[in-house]
Formats: sequence, structure tokens, C-alpha cells
Amino acid sequence: MPLPMALAPLLLAASPLPSGGPVLGGVEAYDPVGRSQIIAERIPRSWKGTYWPFGSRSPLQAVLVLSRVTPLGQMVDLRGQLTLNGVSTPIQGNINAKSNQLDLLVLGDSLGAVLEPGGEFQGQQGLSLSGWLPDRVTGLGGRLQLNPGPSPVAPGGVIRGLW
Repeated sequence: MPLPMALAPLLLAASPLPSGGPVLGGVEAYDPVGRSQIIAERIPRSWKGTYWPFGSRSPLQAVLVLSRVTPLGQMVDLRGQLTLNGVSTPIQGNINAKSNQLDLLVLGDSLGAVLEPGGEFQGQQGLSLSGWLPDRVTGLGGRLQLNPGPSPVAPGGVIRGLW
């Protein structure tokens, strides 16, 4: 027996969306909230790389350690510590799970000679590549390039087996 026409819109609304494409009939099938949870679970907690201040001839060593990663809707909240050339400072930031945009604020007052309070790192590739946007117009900025790195080693070094 055919269904009455009045029930057809209700059945269509109750049907799951196919996953064939990002947009179907004006409705987005992508789940940024679910992706933020996956990012929070899987993002490496330790990153190493370089910070290259614009106008400088050599890069500085950079280490980022994430101590807390929390999904908040389609955002991933990041807390941790950034060390540039031996000077460490706390950071707070977020990654947008939908656009992969990074905003990373440097919270400390003693940032070394290359960063000034009030600036921030912004990027479009998560933590892997971002740019320093200084607070002042006269600041030159710079490029922070990071790769997932090994977890920091506790004081005392690594204990190796005998064989």
C-alpha cells in the first residue's frame, strides 16, 4: 500500500544523510563537533620545530608542550607551554575543527628578545605552521613551524636496556 503524501516529508526528515559529499540539498553533512573530539584525543602533546623572526638570519629552536586539550563544540581548547630558544611561557589557544584555523596566545610577560606581550600566533594549518602577529605595528613578526615531536624527557635522561 503506498504511503500518504502527507507522511513523505516526515520520512525524509527522519532519514540519515548520505555521506557522499559535504553539502546535500543545502544541509551540511560534515560534523565539526565530532572532528573536534577526534582532534582532542589524537593531537600530539609535544611539538618541536623552529621560530624564524622576520629580519633575522637564523631560526630559533621552538618546543610546544600541550598540557591540556579540551573539545568545546567545534573548537579545541589548548593549554600548555611554549619554549623559544630556552625561554618558556604559558600559552592558551584554540583550533577550529571546521577550518583548521589556529589562534595561540602567549600569556607570559618574559618572552625573550623575539616576542612581545600582546601578540599572538595565527595559522591555517593547525599547529604545523603559523605566523607571529605582534601587538605593535612596528614589530616584524615571524614564522613558527612545528612538527610532532617526542614527549619531553624527565630530568635524569632515558633509561636504556642492557641488551
